[in-house]
Amino acid sequence: MAVPDYQSLMLPLLKYAGDGEEHKIRNAIEHLAEELRLSEEERRELLPSGQQAVFNNRIGWARTYLKKAGLLASGRKGYFSITQRGLNVLKDNPAYIDVNFLTRYKEFNEFRRGKQVENIELGKAQNKTEQLDPWESLELSYQQLHNELVLEILSAVKKCSPTFFESTVIDVLTKMGYGGSRADAGKAVGRSHDGGIDGIIKEDRLGLDVIYIQAKRWEGTVPRPEIQKFAGALIGKKAKKGVFITTSTFSREALEYANFTGNIVLIDGETLARLMIEYDVGVSKVKSYDVKKIDTDYFDDGLT
Repeated sequence: MAVPDYQSLMLPLLKYAGDGEEHKIRNAIEHLAEELRLSEEERRELLPSGQQAVFNNRIGWARTYLKKAGLLASGRKGYFSITQRGLNVLKDNPAYIDVNFLTRYKEFNEFRRGKQVENIELGKAQNKTEQLDPWESLELSYQQLHNELVLEILSAVKKCSPTFFESTVIDVLTKMGYGGSRADAGKAVGRSHDGGIDGIIKEDRLGLDVIYIQAKRWEGTVPRPEIQKFAGALIGKKAKKGVFITTSTFSREALEYANFTGNIVLIDGETLARLMIEYDVGVSKVKSYDVKKIDTDYFDDGLT
């Protein structure tokens, strides 16, 4: 089964706390994952950021919403328990608890107005966004903007002159820590006569090893023979390592051959664009948002 959305997890989480005991959130996650028979793959599925499991995140949001509605309460850090209001809800044996169910409570409505999350849970029926918690919606929106930027960068790179493309690749490599200084890298590459770049670049600032580079602005898929030629060039240069960069993609046979050699790294157009974003080459920051959460340690001393 797919990982349930955070609203579907509200009732199971409330039932789990129905014994009136104080529970650790980690234990709740493990218990509900087993109860819902989630596979190991589903339990390890990550958010787009790769920093948290989707299931853990959704349990967290289900708990937050139940707390805002007064059905759960927090005690020690990482623990929670059911309230009398929550017990009363379980006595009514509801078939489902979701955002609409929680709107019967004043505290929850005040929370929603304060956080302005109506645009996330409401809107068109059947809209998948209704099933996402606020954090997931934020991450997916960020990922969409990131992917659109990748396409824009790739389109711009393909329109640039060969000389500018050479400069771009040098900028990326030096930002990644290769090539020594920018001046050193500039001298080492840019020697080809076919619109790409060929050259030797330092693997580190000390020049203890070198990497042979070939980059091509390519239309269509780069086939295996091109990688074989590059492998031959490595042998001719007595180079141990090589990087082949293209604005296009590589064929399956090309990827397999590079993997077989064990000393050639292939960077396609999309990967190059993502590296440019990661190392701030050809992009500028428009706006940043600090997403904060409560520091429960700060308030521990104030508990009565």
